[in-house]
Amino acid sequence: MASETETAPTARRRNLLSGLLLGIGIAGFVDEVVFHQLLHWHHFYDRATLAADLVSDGLFHAFSWFATVAALFLFADLRRRQELIGARWAGAVLLGAGAFQLYDGIVQHKLLNLHQIRYDVDLLPYDAAWNGAAVLLILAGAALLYRTRSAVPALRVSHRTDA
Repeated sequence: MASETETAPTARRRNLLSGLLLGIGIAGFVDEVVFHQLLHWHHFYDRATLAADLVSDGLFHAFSWFATVAALFLFADLRRRQELIGARWAGAVLLGAGAFQLYDGIVQHKLLNLHQIRYDVDLLPYDAAWNGAAVLLILAGAALLYRTRSAVPALRVSHRTDA
């Protein structure tokens, strides 16, 4: 049987992966629902017909949910194995959300020009708020991950009784 010190790095990586995926999924979901569906500010791909724009939104939404579902399966497995490191997992969620948002703001908005946050307005305040919030999420997540870099799961509770 593997010792606690042998399984700790694996548990830390599994907490990181689950949290990153959930952060990406949540950020994608919030972007899709708030900016695409409720505010109608943009679609995932704004350079084609409305039908193509809506299909791109659907694919983006599916990606967000696949990431979320995968993250929750990993989270459930962490709980089942009693390997959840709460602060590490939360830090990874923040890092994943911030990384997704910064990727969206820089790569998709500026480099690939797939869409902008909003149209027919001065983009600077929107870009600053979008990317600034992303950097804050990344910093908060990175701080939690740094703080838990050597963390191990809480001691497993044995339900065995000696007779």
